[in-house]
Amino acid sequence: MTGPRYTPLAQSLPATVPFVGPETQERARGQAFAARLGANENIFGPSPKAVAAMAQASAEIWKYGDAQSHDLRQALAAHHAVRPEHIIVGEGIDGLLGYLVRLLIGPGDAVVTSLGAYPTFNYHVAGFGGVLHTVPYRDDREDVGALFAKAAEVDAKIVYLANPDNPMGSWHKGAEIAAALDHLPAGCLLLLDEAYVECAPEGTAAPVSADDPRVIRMRTFSKAYGMAGARAGYAMAHPDLISAFNKVRNHFGMNRAAQAGALAALQDRDWLAQVLAQIAEARARIAGIAADNGLSALPSATNFVAIDCGRDGVFAKAVLDSLVDQGIFVRMPFAAPQNRCIRVSCGPQAELDGFAAALPRALASARAG
Repeated sequence: MTGPRYTPLAQSLPATVPFVGPETQERARGQAFAARLGANENIFGPSPKAVAAMAQASAEIWKYGDAQSHDLRQALAAHHAVRPEHIIVGEGIDGLLGYLVRLLIGPGDAVVTSLGAYPTFNYHVAGFGGVLHTVPYRDDREDVGALFAKAAEVDAKIVYLANPDNPMGSWHKGAEIAAALDHLPAGCLLLLDEAYVECAPEGTAAPVSADDPRVIRMRTFSKAYGMAGARAGYAMAHPDLISAFNKVRNHFGMNRAAQAGALAALQDRDWLAQVLAQIAEARARIAGIAADNGLSALPSATNFVAIDCGRDGVFAKAVLDSLVDQGIFVRMPFAAPQNRCIRVSCGPQAELDGFAAALPRALASARAG
């Protein structure tokens, strides 16, 4: 009797996932977290209109979702002043990343990203046999010039850049990214991950035409819109690239209720404004908690804050482990020197009160250890 005959590529890959989810950690520790501040979810929640739309759509959940996401694409096109042909809707940015890599990357193809940047993208690159090249952060920001220079050096097919950045919360002015495109090598696509751009200051979104064949921009309903569990994201790019997604995407991959919820969320501007104000207030609170404990919070344009623990990754991990032991779920960057930080998601007062109470004990434990 024999088992499946895996491809050589599949056999070479580790059986791991980019993130260990909080539910997995809760099962391991035998109890739920008191504060869920590690997944960059929008704990303030989605628009009530989005919840109502999803509830209504659930009565017809026996139907597949619209394979074209027609209504949502039409609304997104109007929202961004582009044509529907510029937009593809998918199962969150993570799903779209997988489709894009499948379209462009084969065994041995070069891809460039920052060391310590979003690991799910790296996971997809490895899964299709791409060769990942990294450049370090500079001053806790992704180094656009170094990324493009490395792309030219290795003949990269994709450069990944998140603006604002995860895990540091840092950002570049959009005009700076647009100007830097003059240095993007020919034949290389800039993948601009803008998952957190709604949380960022005015001018962070790059002023790049949707008809520019050098760039694809990805957005999500998981962050500012508070719908991480719905898995709804979209990308904007030249129509030729958008059309190419139809070669590889799961045409019925979009959840019908998620499509309805995303449409309602997009139209509820008042709720979005309210949530963004709550995020800004929570960022200030997290910075204050850090300062009260002799730590510094990095400036953030996202719905989380990176807190510099003042030493190295070993110390930061000890702080994180103690917080987790106390029921406070947080995460940390995984590459030095950014791993001197812990990363805390914005949340309501009760969750941040729990973090404020646990942090002094976590620091004392880490220092004693």
